[in-house]
Amino acid sequence: METSIVIPEFVDARIGPRGSLETLSQEEIDQLLDSSQRGLYPLFRRCVLAVLNSGSETDDAREIFERYRDFGIEIVRHPWGVKLEIRNAPAMSFVDGEMIRGIKEHVFAVLRDVVFISNEINDSTRFDLKDPQSITNAVFHILRNAHVLNHKAPPNLVVCWGGHSISREEYDYTKKVGYELGLRGLDVCTGCGPGAMKGPMKGANIGHAKQRIAGGRYIGITEPGIIAAEPPNPIVNQLVIMPDIEKRLEAFVRLGHGVMVFPGGAGTAEEILYLLGILLDPENAQQPMPVILTGPKDSGAYFERIAQFVEGTLGRAALSRLRIVPGDPAEAAREMSHALEEVREHRRRVNDSYNFNWLLRIRPDFLLPFEVTHDSMRALDLHLGQPPCQLAANLRRAFSGIVTGNVKEHGIKAIEAHGPYELSGDPGVMRLLDDLLRAFVAQGRMKLPGSEYKPCYRLAG
Repeated sequence: METSIVIPEFVDARIGPRGSLETLSQEEIDQLLDSSQRGLYPLFRRCVLAVLNSGSETDDAREIFERYRDFGIEIVRHPWGVKLEIRNAPAMSFVDGEMIRGIKEHVFAVLRDVVFISNEINDSTRFDLKDPQSITNAVFHILRNAHVLNHKAPPNLVVCWGGHSISREEYDYTKKVGYELGLRGLDVCTGCGPGAMKGPMKGANIGHAKQRIAGGRYIGITEPGIIAAEPPNPIVNQLVIMPDIEKRLEAFVRLGHGVMVFPGGAGTAEEILYLLGILLDPENAQQPMPVILTGPKDSGAYFERIAQFVEGTLGRAALSRLRIVPGDPAEAAREMSHALEEVREHRRRVNDSYNFNWLLRIRPDFLLPFEVTHDSMRALDLHLGQPPCQLAANLRRAFSGIVTGNVKEHGIKAIEAHGPYELSGDPGVMRLLDDLLRAFVAQGRMKLPGSEYKPCYRLAG
């Protein structure tokens, strides 16, 4: 008689520190146990649950939090440090009752960043988070505390952007590009999630192994609003939780030496517009920042739409900052490798740091957090006639709002309560925006495969 093995869906466990923040003060423990809105427990719980949910088949944050509504985590202090008592955790994060080592490291990275940002950034008088220079200084300190600013490393960090909802062909292509980057000794930084964020890391890991590079860096940068929809993939060996999307984006461009863009949806468009808005600033005209768009040849329509949108809204100068390399992973990696030599020479010539681009000017419109609401989306100025970098900032905010309505819990609830966000602007801009968003929907880039997409936006002339 055959007996079936019942695999539990939930696991209880007690885990010790792995990688960071082995000790906490009594005040920090009290903050983490405080379940009020001012306490850290709700934020800490949500981020840890997202990390433990790595590998799930949904990008709906609300669905995740509802499925594991009985999940709990508690700080237990011992004379030699702290442990975490976890209840009703996703079983996928455990092997034979033991938490997977990489996931354990990610859990304690969450603990490290949540405590540091609360005590040393938000509650400190040292940083004025309404002042651009102070915001950049805060971003630097968060990254330094996370030990991702390697002063010994050459300018070899490639930021890879792209969608979490991509086809198998596109995912395999991102792995091939990552492999070619790894063979050339280049490290990878992504948004840390699945899809185009996981593929380059996976490929680079193999490329590094073939070149016997033992210290390859696979940096994942996320933020509390997106982490549940895009939980850290298992290749990430340095995870950083930034306070919000704007500081996450700044971390990418300050840390990275070049950017590789794969096919994606609204989030990828937001990233492209953020970077182009910065590069279009006349003060950054001499900044070498290679931006290569690449994907399989069958993704050509995606890049055509992006190029049309960029040229139609921001002009040819913006389009000239993008290099499109279709269907050739080796060539894309080769071009990036060569371009990084120029970055190295520039940093050396102007005496800028290799690990944090201090001299890149970022306007306040790109640094100050944009609170996505129906009123703020409706108020966005999407008209031509303003400086391209200003229009890029407003378009970036529009796409940020669409991402919020697509996958963030509070955005999903706001859409259900008040209907879609409304955007308006010049008819030409609206037509280009409509064409691009319709293409994203038709190509299945707004949600994971199998999920029905209902637009969270409405365009008005």
